[in-house]
This record gives sequence, C-alpha cells and structure tokens, in this order.
Amino acid sequence: MSYDHVLLPSGAAATSAAVDAYLATQDGKPASPAVAEMAAELDKRNGELPEEDNFLESAAAESAVGAALFVSGPIDAVGFVRNLLFELATPRGYAVYDPQLAWLIDPAGHVPVAVSHGGAGEFPYLTQALVRHWVPELGQPGPYLIVDRGGEVYIQTYRHDDGHYDLEYRDGSADRHFTVALNDPALVADLIWEWTTGDRSRFDTLPWQRLTF
Repeated sequence: MSYDHVLLPSGAAATSAAVDAYLATQDGKPASPAVAEMAAELDKRNGELPEEDNFLESAAAESAVGAALFVSGPIDAVGFVRNLLFELATPRGYAVYDPQLAWLIDPAGHVPVAVSHGGAGEFPYLTQALVRHWVPELGQPGPYLIVDRGGEVYIQTYRHDDGHYDLEYRDGSADRHFTVALNDPALVADLIWEWTTGDRSRFDTLPWQRLTF
C-alpha cells in the first residue's frame, strides 16, 4: 500500500480544491529547476539504499511536472519520506501537500520548532494556519499536539472525549510546569501559536495551576 505527497510552491494554493486546480495547470509542463533538483536528490538517496529499503514506489523524476512533484512511497515509510520532503522543500520555498489527510503544509510564516501531532507524527515547523486546522480536529488514538523548543521548554494540549482540552506549558523544569482546562479549540490554537511566536500576553488572564507529578 502506498502513501502519496505532492510538493508545490508556497502560496500556490490555500485549500485542497485550490491544490487540485493548481496541479491541473502544471500538467504537461517540463519540470522547473527546483523540482528537477528535488526529484534528482530523492532518486539519488533512494538509489543509495538496498532495494528492500527503497522509499519510492517509482522514480521521482518521472513524476516531476512543471512546478509540482508527486512522490509515492510505501505506507510504512511515510514518516521517513515526509521528513526528507521537508528537508528538501522548505529551503526552496515549497509546501508539502498530503492528499490522504487533505493537509497543505505551507512554510509561509512558519516558526521552526519540533511539532508532534498524535495522529500524524513529527513536523519541523508550525504555522498559524496549521495549528488552527489541527487543534479542533485532534482525536483518537492520539488526540494531542506538542510544540517543543528543547531543554524542557514546550507547550502541549490534549483533547478529551468530551471535547475539552488540557493545555500545558513547561518552562524548563518541573516547578515551572502549568496546566489549564479550556473548552474553546480556537483559543487553544491561538494560545499555542502565541507561545510559539513568543507572545504570552494572554497567558496571565488564564487560571493556570502548577502541575505536580
């Protein structure tokens, strides 16, 4: 079973329908220089592995069309492939589209932090659009989102079955770990984004409790 991703320029689309429309405009065009470079690097790295460890279903160069690159790999390699795509795409100003989840992960305005999405794995950055999309949809089996700066400095949320959220942040040590229960997913998303961008002006308005273990 395969898992697909598509690379396209940042800002080329904002919705799944717009992605489809943009990709239709690229059909039949020769690969752009950026796309050709990324495809060549993917094929190179895939070729350096034993055949049983290949992460591409077919050569990436064969799926390079205009300013878009279609990448298909085995489902058990999705995390590896996604990380590699971010490595290649982000510095070139390219977004990663996941058609299975209908997620467009565009680097415009991103903050480079370690993000763990309980249902989908690891991501190398966060944007306001992503956190606002992800938080309301958190669900089993991993209804949590963690944004980590390292050194025990992170913010995280967990969505309970009744729809309320536990929001926690930690400032480097156990005595600087606080939690609050919230019911508004939009507020949770905005607080996570504000923390990510260094704005804690609304934090003082919340009834935080120090979390003890």
